Amino acid sequence: MYIGKAAQQSGTTIKAIRHYEAIGLLPAPQRQGQYRVYSEQSVELLMFIKCAQQLGFKLKELQEIMQGHQGGALPWEKAGQVIANKKQQITAQMTALQNMQAGLLEFEAQLTHAQGRCAQTKTMLIRTDDEPIRTHNHLNTAGE
Repeated sequence: MYIGKAAQQSGTTIKAIRHYEAIGLLPAPQRQGQYRVYSEQSVELLMFIKCAQQLGFKLKELQEIMQGHQGGALPWEKAGQVIANKKQQITAQMTALQNMQAGLLEFEAQLTHAQGRCAQTKTMLIRTDDEPIRTHNHLNTAGE
């Protein structure tokens, strides 16, 4: 099948297919005259690449898996190692995000508490004929 059909069946774009070929992620297809001809195996590999990207894999990581791959079955042992590494990265990211969320909740509680204290502090303007306007804070006893 030609590149347009391969793109359609795999859910990728023609531009992406050409890029994957250029970086060695997708083996160069056979040619029929000036046209690239893709096999079902190429379409399956394109779907694998797209799925892996949706799961957070970078093209560089996929190149690591595919390094030395000449067709046939995917190198599942290499894929298993890269998947294990990705799972560790995601676990670390989840821990970091949970810590951030806990920090945000604590920060929010501190702001709410501070806002409550500010509402209880009544600032009054006191003016007499002899004095300029001054601010008097009932909780601030150190200065007055």
